[in-house]
Amino acid sequence: MARPRAVKSEASPIKAPPLPKGARRTTPSPETLAALGNDRLIGLILGETVRNPGFKKLVTAALASLQGPEAVAAIIDRRLTALEGAQGYIDWQKRRAFAADLTALVTIILDELRPLDPGAALDRLRRFLDGADVVLDRVDDSNGAIQAIFDRASAGFVAIARGLPPETAADVALNLAGPFTDDPFGPLGALLSEMVPVLQVDALAAIDARLAEASAHPEGGPKPRATAAYRLDSRVQILRLRQVIADRRGDPDAYIAIESRIAPGAENRTEIARRLLGSGRASEALGWIRREQDPGKRRSTTREDLIAAFDPRVPERERLVVEIDILEALERRAEAQDLRWARFEQELDVPMLRAFLAKLPDFEDEEALHRALDHVETCPDAHRALAFLIAWPDLRRAARLVTDRPTVWDGVLRYAVLAPAAEILAQDHPLAATILYRRLIDGILDYGRCPAYPHAARYLAELDGLALRLAADSVDPDPESYRGKLRQKHGRKSGFWTLVRG
Repeated sequence: MARPRAVKSEASPIKAPPLPKGARRTTPSPETLAALGNDRLIGLILGETVRNPGFKKLVTAALASLQGPEAVAAIIDRRLTALEGAQGYIDWQKRRAFAADLTALVTIILDELRPLDPGAALDRLRRFLDGADVVLDRVDDSNGAIQAIFDRASAGFVAIARGLPPETAADVALNLAGPFTDDPFGPLGALLSEMVPVLQVDALAAIDARLAEASAHPEGGPKPRATAAYRLDSRVQILRLRQVIADRRGDPDAYIAIESRIAPGAENRTEIARRLLGSGRASEALGWIRREQDPGKRRSTTREDLIAAFDPRVPERERLVVEIDILEALERRAEAQDLRWARFEQELDVPMLRAFLAKLPDFEDEEALHRALDHVETCPDAHRALAFLIAWPDLRRAARLVTDRPTVWDGVLRYAVLAPAAEILAQDHPLAATILYRRLIDGILDYGRCPAYPHAARYLAELDGLALRLAADSVDPDPESYRGKLRQKHGRKSGFWTLVRG
């Protein structure tokens, strides 16, 4: 197709403002584009509309906006109708063009219709999101490009709703209660979850009433063809949103009642106690935080449960912090101190020890600190002890720990502890740093961890510098012999030695 001619204009060309100092004259910017003049810019735009269908839609919508919101809405409605009626599968070869088309549609709604009529823009975004499941079912979205477009539409919907008058925003949110209870995990259901935290408190009662009615249903929602597990998860999601509303309304009793419905006998003690404490009910909070739980009771998966699957100490520490805060509120400070010290002794918890020392009377903290650091040095887990002493910091004790136990350091599994410790100790404790760097190098080379070869080469260079500061016969084998053993054992690892030579 022939390129369109530039439209001639009798208007005088735009006078370009001076370019900022140091700006490149070929980089597109308001200043450089203005220098092209109207005729040239119009020609470029027309040419791009021929080559780029998505850009043509944007230009068409921009021109329609000059006629008012109805003209822009008509363009959007035609595309939405076509999208809703389409049934063909879109494979990976057509996905890029399809994504560009959807992107242009969302851009028109947000950039052209929203400034003219926010309510109309909300209606079109809701209609677009309502068809998300159908669209995603018929497209190969293995790279997530199409899902990202719907995510952008969701974010745009919430942004527009937040800018509405409070009463209007409340009506919009209330109209989302039905889609949320039908499918809390769907694209429309997620909108209500994002809007509840920003609505006025007065608007939440009506929404909570709708959710309460839905959560009372024994199957958690009116989706008869959903699996039993999905219905249960949907019911829990509805109850969780009701808990968010209870928090916004400052109603810990409602939060607790809902939590007992979600996980009877396995309630989240920490969250309940935290809310009771915040409401000035410390005695009740202490009862909850110390309540025994039935390990056989099923509970829905929460953030704390996911964390506990990897490190059960994290949620237990959160529970302990809340218990200490409660004891402080009840002026049972000796018990709070006992919990801090016990946690420190068990886990070598740095913040807990700092809090313990801060609560001691004057002149008692120094003795307690020495007692605590002596305990750290005798800890059976040398790596945990080293991490503590580096973080505190007490580098003299850390160096002594390394040199007293030279063979226990694991340069593979405890890399995250040894590497920063070696770097910190290198400044004033060359022997300890040498031991750790050697363990790190051995771990990398013994297991052939090729991606870590650059680190091993750097550690070997660090050892060369540390060797100049070591006393004679202070390390076995000596630096020259250690390098010779590396050559003998790992001489065929050419990738490593190339880096060393470089």
